[in-house]
Amino acid sequence: MKLPNNKKIYFASDQHFGAPTPELSFPREQKFVAWLDEVKKDAEAIFLVGDLFDFWFEYKTVVPKGFVRVLGKLAEIRDSGIPIYFFVGNHDLWMEDYFQKELNIPVYHDNQEYTFGDKTFLVGHGDGKGPGDMGYKRMKQVFTNPFSKWLFRWLHPDIGVGLAQYLSVKNKLISGDEDVTFLGEDKEWLILYSKRKLENKHYNYLIFGHRHLPMKVTVGENSEYVNLGDWITYFTYGVFDGDTFEIKKYQ
Repeated sequence: MKLPNNKKIYFASDQHFGAPTPELSFPREQKFVAWLDEVKKDAEAIFLVGDLFDFWFEYKTVVPKGFVRVLGKLAEIRDSGIPIYFFVGNHDLWMEDYFQKELNIPVYHDNQEYTFGDKTFLVGHGDGKGPGDMGYKRMKQVFTNPFSKWLFRWLHPDIGVGLAQYLSVKNKLISGDEDVTFLGEDKEWLILYSKRKLENKHYNYLIFGHRHLPMKVTVGENSEYVNLGDWITYFTYGVFDGDTFEIKKYQ
């Protein structure tokens, strides 16, 4: 896919809307909607790379309350013809088909490959990838197990959603100290994961969220690992103009 002149592709992740409370989350939601309003002017596509919500669960007839402005803006942009690609993260991994049916936005539960111009991309949220973090990997297997989801559905939404939101906010990833410090290439597990992926196939950009710390690191010949940062502390996003990829901060 070749980008038309003056068109760009935008990437953002880890908004965690709803945390730590709906009231405190609301200004961040407003800021994100303002950003969407700006980028839609020259966006060829928009990638939302996980944890848009701090918690999301779809019952058969119920979805979590709130986020009306964000969902409305996404619907407006998608209806205008701009593709939006949604990747679930570890906080909104119980997403099913609501986005596809209501917003015409595809939802992905694992990495996807793309080619824009002469550049190749690997895109995913990044949770559970690379070495280590075995506790989370085991927990993710429990959370994504069909039987676990069936059991959760039996809780009244007021109880189930409330409990899940409480536990989600307690998750250290929303404000953990380790997210503010670069650990070094030999300890950053998504960098290690990216290097391992490059052993089998070349990508110009390997783009992830989850880590919350914005960074761009060379991991091979003409290959860069990118972490998009977040919309809690950094308010950063990625933009590809057809030739180069940059991480920018939304003021």
